Amino acid sequence: MRILLVEDDDSTANFVARGLTEAGNVCDRLGDGQDGLFHATREDYDVIIADRMLPGLDGLAMIRAIRAAGNRTPVIFLTAVGGVDDRVEGLEAGADDYLVKPFAFSELLARVNALGRRPPVQQVQTVLKVADLELDLVRRAATRGGQQIELLPKEFTLLEVLMRNAGRVVTRTMLLERVWDFHFDPQTSVVETHISRLRAKIDKPFPVALLHTIKNAGYSLRAPR
Repeated sequence: MRILLVEDDDSTANFVARGLTEAGNVCDRLGDGQDGLFHATREDYDVIIADRMLPGLDGLAMIRAIRAAGNRTPVIFLTAVGGVDDRVEGLEAGADDYLVKPFAFSELLARVNALGRRPPVQQVQTVLKVADLELDLVRRAATRGGQQIELLPKEFTLLEVLMRNAGRVVTRTMLLERVWDFHFDPQTSVVETHISRLRAKIDKPFPVALLHTIKNAGYSLRAPR
């Protein structure tokens, strides 16, 4: 496997890099979080091992940025910060495993091998596009023709559902379930009201309409033919 090791402590980095290499892996060693982010997002690795306390960019920020870039390479935090809250924070930042120093190299190697055996994770789509309308799911931003569109949280979720089903009819019931988590009809005009507000933002300022009402069926967001 090809492994990226981001560790600023020389003795730990030397020990881990040597062990990984002796086990038949290729190990790229870096000591700075900013360098780690640069290499992780531009090179292909099977596993990333990272300390939490790094110069340049701390480990949490580095992993968050790697995940925000759509990179799903398995990550192990190797750190002296081992409280329960610290471990939870590391895993929620995007790490797949967490090993506290001091550690046994045999355990680290076993965890690396376990992560390396996982099937590749399908890349998550982070930007949805229909014609000149774009929805950035990471930045939570919408634009049309390069023009920023301000959306309220429910409007954003509504547009996301419509864009994920671009070209298809999305029924009122489907929208109630996926946007409002209603599994019954609340007998309100909540869907119609939000559709109207969304249309006023993504369609009315522009010459071509993308959001269409399909009579007795639902709604469809589609690019013009």
